[in-house]
Amino acid sequence: MKIISRLIAAVLFILFFFFALKNTQEITLHFFLGYERTDPLVLVLLVCFVGGAILGVLAMTPLVLRHRREASKQRKSLSMLQKEREAQLLAQTQPPQPDSVVPPQHLI
Repeated sequence: MKIISRLIAAVLFILFFFFALKNTQEITLHFFLGYERTDPLVLVLLVCFVGGAILGVLAMTPLVLRHRREASKQRKSLSMLQKEREAQLLAQTQPPQPDSVVPPQHLI
């Protein structure tokens, strides 16, 4: 399995490398206030891809943190339930305690 994943990674690397070699022409990006920047097309695509990946991770962060917090609460709850169950099993294995004995002088 490890060999297959490495082979797929190598093929993808080669494809992206040749894609980058084919897209070396310069493009001009026009920003606000008359600012312009000229860069290779492949560099602009890479920056856009990385920026999108970062924004995607940032968008998922609250959801991941909420799930981790909920899982932590569930682990604590499970731990408490397991302790209660162990206490119940321990109480069941011990012999019953005798009822209180009333001394004979109080029976009259």
